[in-house]
Amino acid sequence: MSSPPTLPISSPQANISLGGQSQPPIATPAFRAFISRFYESVRQGFSQRRPWLELLDRTSFARPDSLTESASRIRKNFSYFRVNYLTLLASVLALSLLSHPFSLFVLLCLLGSWFFLYLFRPSDSPLVLFGRTFTDRETLGVLVVVTVVVVFLTSVGSVLISALMVGLGIVCTHGAFRVPEDLFLDEQEPANVGFLSFLGGAASSAAAAAAPAVAARV
Repeated sequence: MSSPPTLPISSPQANISLGGQSQPPIATPAFRAFISRFYESVRQGFSQRRPWLELLDRTSFARPDSLTESASRIRKNFSYFRVNYLTLLASVLALSLLSHPFSLFVLLCLLGSWFFLYLFRPSDSPLVLFGRTFTDRETLGVLVVVTVVVVFLTSVGSVLISALMVGLGIVCTHGAFRVPEDLFLDEQEPANVGFLSFLGGAASSAAAAAAPAVAARV
């Protein structure tokens, strides 16, 4: 007597590929690495912030005698309170965008376009819109043009510039009137650290995470 025929067994992976499901529109490992590194850099930066009560100590405020003294105070206070100042700038920017929902929506769409259509899109997955296939160079060119138009020719740019000007005004005013004689940088922290060193650290970590995805398209 002959044995019954053996039924073929298909693996779940084969079923997925035969089911017609395509790759995800974004390279999740690279995106997760980007978010993880950026979050870790921001967390480490916030751990270096100074106490807010020290920032708002009324007994340490005095009018500067000259512009030279104001510039010296601002430079010293920037070195000491740089993380606090960046937090103030980010807060003013966030409040400004929240008060302009349309600008916030457009900015989020622009950032999402860069992330999903270029930076973290799989290099072997071409972009197809309206029945046309776009190369990486064409996608980059379109995104650059759209970014320039959105930032410089719409209300988004004015909202961002206004918020940054207000934030810088608050920071410079505080730095000019805050007497820095009682401020001492940590020994392991150089006194000439720039105001944007914390932001630069976060940006460099984010760039390092996004570098493999960008290099694959060059």
